Amino acid sequence: MSSTFVGMPPFPKAASRAVGDAQLRHNLRKATHTIRDKRAAVVAEQPDWAALRAAGAAVKTRVLRHLDGYLEQLEAAVERAGGHVHWAADAAEANRIVIDLVRATGETEVVKVKSMATQEIDLNEALAEAGITAYETDLAELIVQLGDDRPSHILVPAIHRNRAEIREIFRVAMAAWGRPAPDDLTDDPRALAEAARLHLRERFLTAKVGISGANFAVAETGTLVVLESEGNGRMCLTLPETLISVVGIEKLVPTWRDLEVFMQLLPRSSTGERMNPYTSMWTGAAEGQDFHLVLLDNGRTKVLADGVGRQALRCIRCSACLNVCPVYERTGGHAYGSVYPGPIGAILTPQLRGLGSELDASLPYASTLCGACYDVCPVAINIPEVLLHLRAKVGASGAHKVEKLTMRAARRVLSSPALLAASQRTAGRFRRLTPRRLPGPLAAWTDTRDVPAPPPQSFREWWASREEQK
Repeated sequence: MSSTFVGMPPFPKAASRAVGDAQLRHNLRKATHTIRDKRAAVVAEQPDWAALRAAGAAVKTRVLRHLDGYLEQLEAAVERAGGHVHWAADAAEANRIVIDLVRATGETEVVKVKSMATQEIDLNEALAEAGITAYETDLAELIVQLGDDRPSHILVPAIHRNRAEIREIFRVAMAAWGRPAPDDLTDDPRALAEAARLHLRERFLTAKVGISGANFAVAETGTLVVLESEGNGRMCLTLPETLISVVGIEKLVPTWRDLEVFMQLLPRSSTGERMNPYTSMWTGAAEGQDFHLVLLDNGRTKVLADGVGRQALRCIRCSACLNVCPVYERTGGHAYGSVYPGPIGAILTPQLRGLGSELDASLPYASTLCGACYDVCPVAINIPEVLLHLRAKVGASGAHKVEKLTMRAARRVLSSPALLAASQRTAGRFRRLTPRRLPGPLAAWTDTRDVPAPPPQSFREWWASREEQK
């Protein structure tokens, strides 16, 4: 998957640094609590929310069971409407296809709609290496790009930044890009948004190539759907002469009737709105535009083969799980080492990339298993179940050898009454020698707690002495 995060430390190390950043924790807490409170209010208004949630889960499950057929149906529908369909097995192939398409136009600049799929494959970096400049037009993505930063949230990529930090980024980076921000720029949200609008206006009007992702693709008609809140997406989708959309193969819904379910689920779960401000839909080559659809696998069929793990592909990228997660709230998204942070990232990233690296093997443990993510998921992904499933895979792969040996020894002792009694007697006699901190690999367990001293006698010994006294 993304090479942007190559060399990132395992989650525990990255999280340890993040929780020491008081400003980051303040920014995250304020933002996530605001979003989740809005979501809770609009979901409570919907009397059939449970039924909608079940319907959304059923639709996505049906898509995954018959994905091959729906993909062929989508391809045929797009081509009937004048579009062109390309298949990309991995990130390298997807980037090569997009670069070739842009080069065929003779252009060296493109404008982009916010897209998780293009971040996943490091498309901006690949374009830059090919001499093509990509301009992010989503406000939060623009902040991340201008700040030479990484996204840390699915819905609000710059959630880790506050207004003062954003003002400074605009003041420095816009000048470097040749479009200076106003000298009197303040950190008022409206002033920041206006500075971004002025910065991007010329890009919108001159760009000949636009690149997007899609929230949904309707197999029945070949229609692609993009939901966004600023209007920049619509300009990117309609003004350029060539539009290239990079879409994960799991983004399908079978019919228009199915799409209606997600038009209710997604806005409420993501931004806490009853209806999305800007919903753009197009089918094939609209209004004479040259349209190309790049269908991205990049590990998704591998995930599909896992009977438990495949439910992660139901995700509609609403970010509701991030906003309620106590771990994400304290560590932020960068600690996950992926464009998919939070609970969904903890189950999706290790499956897309594999469990081979120390970072990816650590992600299934980036959770308290409190279940809040499952409760708010609009398509009922049982994230705790998948986390445990992946933890079992990590254990079976030979990782956590000390833990496995410890559990094996505990099983041997606990399955033998004689060994258990002997162990309890020994622990009781040497209780004064119990260390407050464990040595070696076990030391981390005692970083935040003392080792409890064994009782002077076991329950069995106490019971036996009680019986003797009768």
